[in-house]
This record gives sequence, structure tokens and C-alpha cells, in this order.
Amino acid sequence: MIERGSGVAVWRQIETTLADDIGSGVLRAGERIPTELVLAERFQVNRHTIRRAVAALVERGVLRVEQGRGTFVQENAIDYALSRRTRFSQNMASQNLSSDIEVVSSETLPANQELASLLEVEVGAPLHCITTLSRAEGRIIDASTLFFPGERFPGLPEVYAGLRSVTRTLQHFGVEDYTRKFSRITARLPDSDTMALLHLPKNRPVLHVKSLNVDSEGRPVQYGLTRFNGDLVQLTVENP
Repeated sequence: MIERGSGVAVWRQIETTLADDIGSGVLRAGERIPTELVLAERFQVNRHTIRRAVAALVERGVLRVEQGRGTFVQENAIDYALSRRTRFSQNMASQNLSSDIEVVSSETLPANQELASLLEVEVGAPLHCITTLSRAEGRIIDASTLFFPGERFPGLPEVYAGLRSVTRTLQHFGVEDYTRKFSRITARLPDSDTMALLHLPKNRPVLHVKSLNVDSEGRPVQYGLTRFNGDLVQLTVENP
């Protein structure tokens, strides 16, 4: 039910309700959603309000617009495999999905106690910190913040900006292979940064994956926090 005066915009409440309808299967993958007129009658609002709610779901990748046909529920969530060799490009290619990575920001930071312990460097040692957005079929599916030991990989941000691949970037520095030491998965509501990056409202949970990759000798090469859009991605944990 729409609660006017609740402090949450009416269009945002409609967006959430429609997303819940999709998540619960009331609106199925590939199904055309009701027209603006029908939805306006359901929620007792004008069509402009409906249009704004639907546009937000299209921007999130939950709905898609087909010119001349209507608005449809996006097909089933993308399977994202977490394994000993988790590779974004391979995950997408295995499902015949186009993909790309956008670098949002890059900086060098001193390692705090937690990151120093994880990456086996001294507290205060330089770390390359890169934030990226990953897209599949043009839809943003995750935002990642990646940390690399700065002294071991001098000039890494510039290399990564050109290659847009952790695997090829590490190969550039002589790390021919790396494996996932751990993946820790939690679900939580997005903070303001995650809301802006993934275009999500504050009440839609995201899947947080903290991960550590190590080289063939067991030395840490990269630690990351990836925030997945839970509406678009289904995580699968594969056996080693």
C-alpha cells in the first residue's frame, strides 16, 4: 500500500512494490508489465508518477523497454560463479553476455591495520585503490573496490586503466596465475556511495563479497570488496 506523508516519495514506494512483485514472481521474467494507465489505477496516482517509478527500474536493469511493444521484466538474474579462479570476463563469456568495466576512480592510500594484515604489508605501506563498475549487456551489475600492494606493483593503476582486467594487469607484472583464497558473502542495505554507483534505492539489499586473491606461492596480490545488484545477479559458489 502507498503511504502518503511517510517521508518516502510515492514513486519510490511504487518502484519498490513493483520490484517486490518481480522478486516474488508475481511479474515473471520476460513478461510485459501492465500499462501506465492500469498501474496508475492500481496505485491511485497519475501516469507521470508511474512513469518515474518504471524509469527507475529500467535504469536499474530490472525492466527493459522495447519500442512499440511495451515494458518487460528483464530475464533471469545473471549467474555469477565464485570459485578458485573467479574471472569476470569468463563468467560473462560463458553465458554469451557482452561485458565491460569502467574505472570510476583510482588513488594510492596508506594501508590500515586490516588491509595491511590481509595483503601482508606494513601498516602505512602504499596500496593502489581502484573503484570500478562492471556491466553485462549494458546493465551495471556490480561496483568493486580493489586494493593492490603498491610497492610490488608500481604503476599498476595506469596499466589497469588500459587493460581493464585484473588477470591481464597481474600478468603484466609477472603474476601468471592467481587463485581465490576466500570469498565472504553478506547481504546488506546499500550505503550512499553504493546507491549512487548501482542506481539503487536505499531499501534494496546488495550482495557484498569480500575476497582475497593470492599468487602461486600464496602471496596476496589483490583484496577486493564487490557490491552486487541483488536484482540482477545470482551468486553461485563452486567447489574447488
